[in-house]
Amino acid sequence: MFDWTRTAFAVALCAGALAAQAQQPPQATLAKVAQTGTIQLSYRESSVPFSYLAGGQPIGFGVDICDRIVEAVKARTGRADLKVVRMPVTSANRIPLVVNGTVDLECGSTTNNVARREQVEFAVNYFYTGTRLMVKKGAGIQGLADLKGRKLATTTGTTNLQVLRKYLKDHDQDTELLTSKDHADGALLAETGRVDAYAMDDILLYGLIANAKNPSEWAVVGEPLQVEPYAIMLRKNDPEFKRLVDDALVALMKSGEFEKLYDKWFQQPIAPRQVALGVPMSAELRRNLREFSDRPAASPAP
Repeated sequence: MFDWTRTAFAVALCAGALAAQAQQPPQATLAKVAQTGTIQLSYRESSVPFSYLAGGQPIGFGVDICDRIVEAVKARTGRADLKVVRMPVTSANRIPLVVNGTVDLECGSTTNNVARREQVEFAVNYFYTGTRLMVKKGAGIQGLADLKGRKLATTTGTTNLQVLRKYLKDHDQDTELLTSKDHADGALLAETGRVDAYAMDDILLYGLIANAKNPSEWAVVGEPLQVEPYAIMLRKNDPEFKRLVDDALVALMKSGEFEKLYDKWFQQPIAPRQVALGVPMSAELRRNLREFSDRPAASPAP
């Protein structure tokens, strides 16, 4: 005879065990890395010059900085044989993949803001930027006000989308706002004439133009809507790992190595076209080379 009582009790025990497991905090990153001998780094495919593909390999300012952090992780864990696993992420999935433990360090161009800090942690800020427009020269567009009755694109899952929606709503402006899955796709919408402008962080626009088919046809215009810091993402509630990442970044900044990396990616010719962006270091970033702040930007209103 089938014992329903005993079976129900076993099911209840199993459900209780699963619930308890779900409530347990994730394993500390350094302990996990030491145990598995592997660290998971993410990269973006078109966030020039922070994190992008060239010759099939992820390169960039953010990638180089994360590689320096990995050296600190090797020293702390005693794992000189540490294997680095790299995986691509998008604006839409980068936060969930950090939260669920798939990615240990997100090495891209992610804005550090208050809303995101409810889900993830951020290291010391390592760049500052603002939302501007990529437009074709001679199109008669100098800012967002010139896009009345026109089409504008930006990337889904970004703070830029929130900032632009707020601007258009506040100014009761009849601009059609489209979204792309990534920055390269957004720039393509502008290059093919499907939109009149592509809005994104200005530094990413300079990178996209440098790699466009005809860079001289394009310009970055408009006043920045909001100055925002970029920072490397990691999981919340892991103070030991956060401290190691911050210490590694501060060491780079104090030693002058950070400025050398900045020169490499923002002043010198970079792959794949060997074009120099020629972007000087901002006053905000120079200040943070002294302050080492991880202060977030204010979150845009929905």
